Amino acid sequence: MNPLSSPKPTEVAPIRNRIASIDLLRGLVMLIMAIDHLRDLLHHGHPNPTDLHTTTPVLFFTRWITHFCAPAFVFLSGISAFLAGRRRSRDQLAGFLIKRGFWLIFVEIVVIDFATSVDPFYHLIVFQVIWAIGASMILLGLLVWAKTTPLTIGIIGLIICLGHNINDVLHNHSVDTDLVWRLFLSARGFTTADSLGSGHFLLIAYALLPWTGVMLAGYGLGTLYSGDAAKRKRTLTVLAVVLLLVFGVFRGFNIYGDPVPWSIQNNDILSIISFLNVTKYPCSLMYLCLTLGMALLVLAGTEKSGNRFTRILIVYGNVPFFYYICHWFLAQSITIILFFSMGHHLNEVNNEKFAFPFSPNNAGLPLAGVYAVWLILVVLLYFPCRWFGQYKKTHGQWWLSYL
Repeated sequence: MNPLSSPKPTEVAPIRNRIASIDLLRGLVMLIMAIDHLRDLLHHGHPNPTDLHTTTPVLFFTRWITHFCAPAFVFLSGISAFLAGRRRSRDQLAGFLIKRGFWLIFVEIVVIDFATSVDPFYHLIVFQVIWAIGASMILLGLLVWAKTTPLTIGIIGLIICLGHNINDVLHNHSVDTDLVWRLFLSARGFTTADSLGSGHFLLIAYALLPWTGVMLAGYGLGTLYSGDAAKRKRTLTVLAVVLLLVFGVFRGFNIYGDPVPWSIQNNDILSIISFLNVTKYPCSLMYLCLTLGMALLVLAGTEKSGNRFTRILIVYGNVPFFYYICHWFLAQSITIILFFSMGHHLNEVNNEKFAFPFSPNNAGLPLAGVYAVWLILVVLLYFPCRWFGQYKKTHGQWWLSYL
């Protein structure tokens, strides 16, 4: 069978030869991600983990380890898009990416926003990581449709990642009053909610273009997975070391790449925290060098990894979107159950807090309790993820490629 031949329009051939290292890394970051979401929902008092005046080392690193999730997930989406193109024509791949991108944006607004707010009237619409992936897929699809080569796409992504922090130096803060600017390339991070009228608001958590750069870079790097595994491992290792060296030098001397410079603090641990406290909103160059450097090391080191733990991770990594949706609903359900079981009442629901209304400051668990709930959540999700992964391997319905 010609590897470039495509399935019928109404059917997608099941993927039987997945790349284990990609699924392993994807599964790892999906599990870590749930820690942060449960911390947002359940941690009593909801202290800011990155505020050096109030944080603790355990709290900071609980947040910091989850910094690796979004970049790795977006980057791997780019690699997966390239791999999907090996069994589709250029036009088919472009069409698939554009349609899937719009589908992801729809899911973000309709499904994920409801899961986080439990608000059927959608008073707050939040553009988070799924929106960033979906919109980036649309832009990637347009580049593929325009017959842009993978190498060129990768270079475009690299330029975006390297260059967008110029805004930290050059931009006029008044520009951030413009919604379009903040939607695509905010230099002010997590923006305030914009009124959409009638008590509805839009919050842009993920400015688009910096994350698009990550996906385009991943797409360009996907070409490595068409060649020799040993060469790929060496290349991934070299790239990882380069990224981490750039992070060490540029961050160490506060040269460029993050709007918030680090500084010496009152003690060594706080100084380390200041050094590692890179900017996620929007994703700074230093944030990407650190997180993607570590992600590439994992990809390089797990080319031939096979043990019980890695097989468990792959179960989650086989069905990341399915896991992502399920984990939000399960996490919110656990939050509501704990809210009432701990003696709280409806009048304590924070109606002014459009996201996480069952997570007022006077409710919740200590950080150790959050970790205990996280362990329960990932165990509970293992079985439906394993079932759905097996279903995808043995069935070829067209809609499975959208989940």
